[in-house]
Parts: sequence; C-alpha cells; structure tokens
Amino acid sequence: MSIHASDIVMQDMLELAVEENASDLHITEGLSPVLRIHGHLRPLDAQPLRPEDTERLMKEITPDDHQRKLREGGGSDFGISFGEKARFRVSIFMQRGSVGMALRLIPSRLMPLEEIGLPPSIKELLFKPRGLILVTGPTGSGKTTTLASMVNVINEIRDCHIITVEDPIEYYHKHKKSIITQRELDVDVPSFSEALRRGLRQDPDVILVGEMRDLETMEAAITAAETGHLVFATLHTTGAARTVDRIVDAFPTNQQAQIRTQLASSIEAVISQLLLKRADREARVAAFEIMIATPSIRALIRDNKTFRITSDIQTGAKWGMVTLDAHLTQLFEHGIISYEEAITSAQDTDGMVEQLQQRMSTRKR
Repeated sequence: MSIHASDIVMQDMLELAVEENASDLHITEGLSPVLRIHGHLRPLDAQPLRPEDTERLMKEITPDDHQRKLREGGGSDFGISFGEKARFRVSIFMQRGSVGMALRLIPSRLMPLEEIGLPPSIKELLFKPRGLILVTGPTGSGKTTTLASMVNVINEIRDCHIITVEDPIEYYHKHKKSIITQRELDVDVPSFSEALRRGLRQDPDVILVGEMRDLETMEAAITAAETGHLVFATLHTTGAARTVDRIVDAFPTNQQAQIRTQLASSIEAVISQLLLKRADREARVAAFEIMIATPSIRALIRDNKTFRITSDIQTGAKWGMVTLDAHLTQLFEHGIISYEEAITSAQDTDGMVEQLQQRMSTRKR
C-alpha cells in the first residue's frame, strides 16, 4: 500500500536519497516525491502530494529568511546539512501557485581526481602560483565536485590561504595544510564580483569563484589571476573554444582585444565536462575536454583564432590534452557508454557518427 501524502516527512526523504545514492530529490504538487538515481527519475510508492503537503515539507527544512524570499520573489536557493551524512543544495520555487522543491545531494566524501577520471596533468596545475583554471559544462555535469576535489588536493599539499565564493556553499572544507575561508552569497557577501574585489585584500593565494555569471565577475577573476593568484571558476559552456569566446563576447566590442590579451596571458586550463549514463552498469561517468594553455594556444586566443584551438587540443596529448569527442570515442570503445550517448554528446555529431561507424565496421572484419 502506498504511503499517505500527509505521512511523508523531509527527514525520511533525505535519508532515502542518501541510502539510494540519488543525485536529486524532487518535491512537486500532483506527484509523489521523485528521486533521480543514475540519471533516471524514480517516483516513490506514495500518494501524490497536495499543495498543503509541499508547503509543509518546504517549511520543515527552509530557514525563515528563505521562506520570505519565496513569498516575495517566487524562489530561493540555500544549502542544508543532513547530519554528518551529506549536504543538500536546495532550490525552492513557486509553480502553478504551489510550492516546489529540487534538492541536489552533495556527497560528504570528496573524490580523488583519479576517481573523477581526470589525468595526472591536472594535478600539476594545482601547484601553479597564478593563473585562471576554468571548469565548464552544463548544470548537473559535476563541476562543483571537480572543483571541490581540486581545492581539497591544494588544502592537503600546499600551505596557502584559499578563499571560496559560492552560491550556496555545497562542500564544507576543513582546514588542513591550508587555511580555507568559505563565503556564501547573500550570507557573507552580496555578489561574486564584490567578494573577489574584497578578497584580494585578505591575503589569498587561491580563489574559487562559484560562477562567472556577469561581466564584473569575469573582469575581477581575470584581474585576480593576472595579479598573482590561482583562480578557479565555472561557466555553463561546453568545449574550450566556446568557453574563451563566451568570456570575450561578454565584453563590449571596444574592450575585446584587451580582454583577449589578458586572457591569453592568464589562462592556464579549461576543463569541460559532461556527466553521462553508463552502458555497462547503473551509474554515471564523466566525459572531459581538457585544454592546457601552451604558447600556441595563448597565441590563438590573443589573435582571435579560437576556431583553431580544437586542432591544437587534438595534437596536445603529451601535455594531457584531449578533445571531448576523442574522450567520448574512448568511453564508447571500452563499452562504458552507448553509441547513442556518444553521438548525442558529441560536439561534431556528423564526424562522430562517421568515426564510430568506421570503427565498428573495422571490428566486424
């Protein structure tokens, strides 16, 4: 018999999400609670939630100030701890006049870079004294996990001051060999750009910017990287060339040449990632494009020839570079992802179809 909607409590839902290793929990009127497990939506055996149920469940975990933001602005985001087991990033919102919630599970264990699937060349970047390292990809592609793992490596092996600016704070870091200052938007600081400007006066060595979402933040991040800090940031782009173009295009035309020059000298790497369903078992796997800034790539950025970056990445394996399509091909070859997943995730779909069909026909001979 299915659970009655009025008997559902958030404590049990959070417990279940952790037990089932779900990535997300959805609470919405007209449906039973839904877990996303390995990329698939799994409704629970419970009665559909009524508007009064979703409001009650929201109030069980939402601080008063975020309830006020929901009433006044139609939504709010915040983080909550679930004991020692995990943290959740919570998004509350109004839809069709009733409350909805989406909760992202943030695992308590920080994964080693090798387990994420990153090559050893990435670890070398973490010893750089200055520069800009961008981790890019769509929402839900694991950017936060990758950045948290990088910060954890620095925290364990370098003695420095790390400042993170996040919206909201997802992974909590303990001081190890480094000092870690974690600042949350709207709680500790009003904006990313303001946090960056103030942060430069706080003796930082490493700065993590949760998201470069506006011109001021991009400008401040590039300046911080130029002035002797190692800066990590994220963007919602796929591919190294598109990432560079996205930053340059955000600036007015009369500033773009200057920004290209600044970016060419400060950028150290772009790590672009997707999270894909595995074909060999119920789990997900990350696919990466990795660009390391060589003198040739810096010149392409400076000279506005970003369309040639991909060919440099293709020939840059000795520096640890790989294109997204090459990595997708490797994953398909090893039976880790399906043909359909490789094709739909590729940047050059036609080229990927041709390549995979050639490989499959070669195998059959």
